[in-house]
Formats: sequence, C-alpha cells, structure tokens
Amino acid sequence: MLRDIRINYQKYQLDESSLPSSPIELFDEWMQEVIKKEVTEPTAMVLSTCSAGVPDSRIVLLKEVENGNFLFYTNYASSKANQLAANEHVALNFFWHELERQVRIKGVASKVSEQQSADYFQSRPRESQLGAWASAQSQEVANRQSLEESFREVSERFKEQAIPKPPHWGGFQITPTEIEFWQGRPGRLHDRIRYFLGENNRWKFKRLAP
Repeated sequence: MLRDIRINYQKYQLDESSLPSSPIELFDEWMQEVIKKEVTEPTAMVLSTCSAGVPDSRIVLLKEVENGNFLFYTNYASSKANQLAANEHVALNFFWHELERQVRIKGVASKVSEQQSADYFQSRPRESQLGAWASAQSQEVANRQSLEESFREVSERFKEQAIPKPPHWGGFQITPTEIEFWQGRPGRLHDRIRYFLGENNRWKFKRLAP
C-alpha cells in the first residue's frame, strides 16, 4: 500500500548557529555536495508557473547561479514562457533524496540578455542546438516521424557550419524573494529554515515547524 511507504530520514541536520547570512551561499554548499555525491541529475528543478489562476509545473535544468539569480534556458514560444509573460512570479523546487534535502524558492522571472543567451547556446552540444531549431516546443505534432523529419531538415540546412541561436530561444533568470531549506530528520521532526528579504533588502532567516 502507498500509505505504508515510509523513510526515516536521519543523515544530516540544519543548525542555525552554523548557517551563512546568505541563502545563496548555503545553496551553493548543498549543490556542491550533491555533485560530489554523484546524485543523478543534480540540477533538475521543478519550475512552477501560474497563468489565469491555473498552476503548471515541469522539470527544467538549472544552468547557472549568477549574482544570486537562478538561470535556465528554453523556447520563448513554449507554454512555460507564455505563462511567465503573463505572470512573472514563479516557484522552484529541488529534491535530492540521496541527501534527504529539499530547497524551495519563490521569485520573479525575467529574460537574460540576447548576448548571454547566444553565448550559452554556443556552448551546447550540436544536437541540442539543432533540436532548438527543429522543435516548436509545446506545439502539437502529427507524429514522431514528422519531428524527426524536421530535425533532418535542420541538420541539412546547417550542415558543416556553425548553428546560430534561434531568435525564439533564450534564458530566464529567477530573482529569489524567499528560499527555504528542508532537511529530513527522524520522527518527521524535519529541519526547515526559511530565508526572506527583510529591511534594506537584506536576507534574514527563521525556523519553521515541519
């Protein structure tokens, strides 16, 4: 039975006396530890958007934390991008079960510069670059064959030449307003520390009941 599935978390703890003043510093510490532990897809995060009062979620990959902002890239004509255009407020969620940890982030999304998007696009594998041209993300397709044919056409078009960034593709940065760190503990008495922006835009934190 699903209700009988339980795990008694007991690997780590969160102690206020050892927390950094910035949640970005703590996030970086946790991310480096996740990478060191060779957790599968360490940068995978749930991106939640809300348009017309209807929430929507999907997994995207964190590509950078820059100046305190969380960056990912996508098709600007996709459902998620259209939802972000209608409502810039978003939530991110990381869950690393191997370390019994979760990070929840609330923030505001905005596009990164065209130059930054172009620079990142050129760092991607060639097949990923071709896929950005071949796939009209979130749009209906007749079948798998039509998608593969589109990829072949794009591959031929850019044969033996550099692939430019599509005009409809680029990055978003999430500027956080709240970041909550969750550490699993025995007996469901989990540690929850929520950082929030206080006076003068300085980070503060509080402990929350699990």
